[in-house]
Amino acid sequence: MEELVGINWVLCIAVCAGFWAVKWVLSRANSYFYETQLGDDRFSLPPGDLGWPFIGNMWSFLRAFKSSNPDSFISTFVYRFGKAGIYKAFMFGNPSIIVTTPEACKRVLTDDEAFKPGWPSSTLKLIGRKSFIGISYEEHKRLRRLTAAPVNGPEALSLYMTYIEDSVKFALNKWAGMGKIEFLTELRKLTFRIIMYIFLSSESENVMEALEREYTMLNYGVRAMAINIPGFAYHKALKARKNLVAIFQTLVTARRNQRDGNPPIAKKDMLDALLEVEDEHGRRLNDEEIIDVLVMYLNAGHESSGHITMWAAIFLQEHPEFFQRAKEEQERIVKNRPPTQKGLTLKEVRQMEYLSKAIDETLRLVTFSLVVFREAKDDVKISGYTIPKGWKVLVWFRSVHLDPEIYPDPKEFNPSRWDDHTPKTGTYLPFGAGSRMCPGNDLAKLEISIFLHYFLLNYKLERNNPQCPLRYLPHSRPTDNCLGRIRKVSAPSV
Repeated sequence: MEELVGINWVLCIAVCAGFWAVKWVLSRANSYFYETQLGDDRFSLPPGDLGWPFIGNMWSFLRAFKSSNPDSFISTFVYRFGKAGIYKAFMFGNPSIIVTTPEACKRVLTDDEAFKPGWPSSTLKLIGRKSFIGISYEEHKRLRRLTAAPVNGPEALSLYMTYIEDSVKFALNKWAGMGKIEFLTELRKLTFRIIMYIFLSSESENVMEALEREYTMLNYGVRAMAINIPGFAYHKALKARKNLVAIFQTLVTARRNQRDGNPPIAKKDMLDALLEVEDEHGRRLNDEEIIDVLVMYLNAGHESSGHITMWAAIFLQEHPEFFQRAKEEQERIVKNRPPTQKGLTLKEVRQMEYLSKAIDETLRLVTFSLVVFREAKDDVKISGYTIPKGWKVLVWFRSVHLDPEIYPDPKEFNPSRWDDHTPKTGTYLPFGAGSRMCPGNDLAKLEISIFLHYFLLNYKLERNNPQCPLRYLPHSRPTDNCLGRIRKVSAPSV
């Protein structure tokens, strides 16, 4: 019996030893595979670890962002490796460098000689290889020149204002009579209607509902692990992408057929512009290029605006003193306008100084896009560390926006922190920076400003559950999509 017990103990020790040996080997497999080929340069890599084979650090990333403390992901790196501000990791299937300081973020975003877009292949499959996130620097410049003025130029913004205003007033009045609504869901529908009008001159309810539904599925897959198996978010997102492409192909084909043999039309939307543009050699965009640009723009053009509008309304109502200050500013604007004027002007929107600060503070606090991806074109030195050629670089906006050394009490909503404050370069990055800064930033702020103008003057939000827990993927939102009621607080004065 004693001999049997001894054998069992030996077996138990052997199994445990084997388990820890396998774990030790696996935990260092990525480092061995990716770092040893760097030669002596591996000794100048930033601190960090590359995690487990294939999954790398993704489990800890997903675990943190599915918890109530998403910032624990970076906090773990800081705790383990110190406040280096730059760390090695294995993210979204690639050896990566995470940068979290303003100086490093600015360098990566603005140095086009050293860095190019580095989005994961899974994201490129969803958004499109011919979209802004996948094309070369020269192609990007050409497409940006085409799309920037029609989306963000002063003339374009003035043209869109009436449509945005009418849509906002109609939506608020409608919601006030609907009882309980998911505020975020309705806002996303509103912002989607606006971007559909700008790009496709379309208000077809059937088309909008179909597209918006597919975009919801697409976004859940962008931040997920690239597991193309039924039931997983990425698999569902790929199906949504396929459906979106089919819908857009139908729209593009119909528009081409409509234009063939007909004289040019006076009023043009973005699809017309994409169909007409030519490069210096007379080459026009093919259907794949046009569709990928549409997929990207229509997604970015409604998701961010809808979410930020919701959060700005929530934050202002949670802070009555800020709400009142913003409301009084809107009342002054209405009071000072000529009696013959109907509706807002672009000049009045630019007079909304305090509301603009409230929006900026919301953009900082929420950080809608928590990270963007670049790739090192060659070995690059940053902060004394080497970023190897071909490695991905994750610009972690969230760490910058919530750094207490840059923004005291960073998790507090305080629009007044922007009084007489101009952020230093690299410390405020809600739309990115450099040549690939979000091309629709002015349009997004215009939409948000117009909505909040009418909301502050005549409405309030009564949430069913103000303490509702939050989800952080794919974007920060209450789990109930901000369920509540929109109530009129006075007869419409505008």
